[in-house]
Amino acid sequence: MDDEAKSGPQSDMNTDAAPDAEAAAAPLPPSSSETAEREEAKVEEADEEGQVVERLVELVSEIAAISDFRNSYRRQFCNLSRRIRLLVPMLEEAKEAPAPLPVASEAALRRLRDALHAARELLRLGSSGSKIFLVLDREKIMKTFQDVTARLEQALAGISFDELNISDEVREQVELVHTQFKRAKERSDLSDDDLFNDLMSLYNSSSSASVDPDILRRLSEKLQLVTIFDLNHESLTLHEMASGGDPGAVVEKMSMLLKRIKDFVQTEDPEMGAQASTANISPKDNSARPVIPDDFRCPISLDLMNDPVIVATGQTYERGYIEMWLEAGHDTCPKTQQKLANKSLTPNYVLRSLITQWCEANGIEPPKRPAQLRDAPLPCSAAEHSNVLELLQKLSSQNLEDQRGAAGMLRQLAKRSAENRACIGDAGAIPILVSMLSTTDVSTQEHVVTALLNLSIYEENKARIISSGAVPGIVHVLKRGSMEARENSAATLFSLSIVDENKVTIGCSGAIPALVQLLSDGSQRGKKDAATALFNLCIYQGNKRKAVRAGLVPILLELLMEIESGMVDEALAILAILSGHPEGKTAIGAASAIPVLVGVIRNGSPRSKENAAAVMVHLCNGEGEQQQQHLAEAQEQGIMSLLEELAESGTDRGKRKAVQLLERMNWFLKQQSQAQAEAEAMAHAHEQAQAQAQAQPQILVQAQAHADMQAERSLRPTSSDISDR
Repeated sequence: MDDEAKSGPQSDMNTDAAPDAEAAAAPLPPSSSETAEREEAKVEEADEEGQVVERLVELVSEIAAISDFRNSYRRQFCNLSRRIRLLVPMLEEAKEAPAPLPVASEAALRRLRDALHAARELLRLGSSGSKIFLVLDREKIMKTFQDVTARLEQALAGISFDELNISDEVREQVELVHTQFKRAKERSDLSDDDLFNDLMSLYNSSSSASVDPDILRRLSEKLQLVTIFDLNHESLTLHEMASGGDPGAVVEKMSMLLKRIKDFVQTEDPEMGAQASTANISPKDNSARPVIPDDFRCPISLDLMNDPVIVATGQTYERGYIEMWLEAGHDTCPKTQQKLANKSLTPNYVLRSLITQWCEANGIEPPKRPAQLRDAPLPCSAAEHSNVLELLQKLSSQNLEDQRGAAGMLRQLAKRSAENRACIGDAGAIPILVSMLSTTDVSTQEHVVTALLNLSIYEENKARIISSGAVPGIVHVLKRGSMEARENSAATLFSLSIVDENKVTIGCSGAIPALVQLLSDGSQRGKKDAATALFNLCIYQGNKRKAVRAGLVPILLELLMEIESGMVDEALAILAILSGHPEGKTAIGAASAIPVLVGVIRNGSPRSKENAAAVMVHLCNGEGEQQQQHLAEAQEQGIMSLLEELAESGTDRGKRKAVQLLERMNWFLKQQSQAQAEAEAMAHAHEQAQAQAQAQPQILVQAQAHADMQAERSLRPTSSDISDR
């Protein structure tokens, strides 16, 4: 479908997590504009002698303005800046030197200019660069320090004080600076070893590994990442590095390292955590503060998103931070570094609903609905309003051609702009369109339902459509309309279900069985629309039962086995939601889903693997007989090695689910081992009892024989008996 409502949330049912990065430090970021600097150098080569000195004065002034070296190299950066500033008196006196300067002095001043260029870029890095990066890449940073120091020392060594008419007092000062540069050139002054070792241990650890809080506290204090401003500035700086050409995987891993520090800081100071996430944490013990899922964090700020929006690459960000990024002149996606085809921002309503659901489950005040004032369309002109009224008259006529044409025109107008959508809604078109949903003319019905779809993009029109009683008519079209009408009906239901209370209304209207049917027999586009609507509707707990009873689970499993359908990700996303409901969990288990899910974990995409693992976690959670059977079946399918691989190289969410499953599997295997040992012990005891039982009759026979012999001996005649006779 070509209508606007279909873009957006469907592209981000479950945000992708970043791939693992190798544990290697990134190279030094390139200077702000190397091409511009080369052009600047060419111009300066053509400068006259006096202008070279003027340029040196400007460079020192620019360097003096660079400050706030709040990182592990603060002393080195401050020393470099201070020594350069001490050159100002010499340069001021050099302005008065007779022209033209001797060739040797001219060359020495140009070398000093080039050295100051390099020093300026290094100091800029120390002032505004990433604090984490500066520590991780300390060897290259210190090598750059030494190179800059050596160039400055060599440039000063070539300057002739006599030719520049430098006074004795200033000469002594410059000679002192030259001596300091010479001494610094020969000394390697590395940063704090403990800080480096702490940071590297955290950098190289897996995302699921526990970290000593003392390490996180030391890192926060030594890196001076203790306030929201510090943390957010560091995050933005890391993304600036990635946009400048540094390896995205390395920057991504540094961002995850920063996230750990930020989580620790916010746990230590709950008030700052509440301020950062714009959500009010209920008064609880610090240790009970829930950890924000990575999928709900803005990749730039690393905070819980309040107003998530999707950019052209499909990635989701907090609106305020991505707007700040774009306003700074960037035209790339901060996370993927892909060039943005456009700078439009689409609200991610699905993710926002999931965030709200998570907040409610964890006792956190959900994000407030973002204000629509800045997006409010301008009022339409009198001519446009008159045109809409004329179309509504035709739509209300008894002439079929007029109705069809007017519905088609309204559809197109509603597609073009927010202003048109507001104008049409204000003119009272929605009740008339709703009344025509039951028309028997196929084309008119298609136009009407698609016009409602396009109108529903405007927030106020959602309420108008619902209050006009449109849902039963839309469900009617979903059941009996043409394929195009059914597709657009499903998309309309999705658009309306963005408002949480509408999920209940739509769920009670009989829409879910009709959507399940479209998912089963619809076109490729129809299946996508049905899946998106079902996913959003099933966020509401009461709709999960309806979806399961409508037979959704077997259809989803069929889609999983039809790789060519292109519906694997959508099917797994819905299964992951349903598996959290008791009836959904039972239905998935009864449908023999374990082999299919293990197959996805073995061969699926990263997103598919993480959702398959999430479903498995729900199925195997508990100690009942059914869960034991699922675990045994998963073991037979060879899941252990797959989970170990997923825990090592999957997405962040995939890693978490794999670790949870591995814990369940290990517990199950231990239980099996204990049960087997007990069974073997019982079998051994049974064998011994049987052996004893078999031996008992023989003992009795022997005892009886012995008793008979004793009795027989007692009856034999004795010598006394013979004498008596």
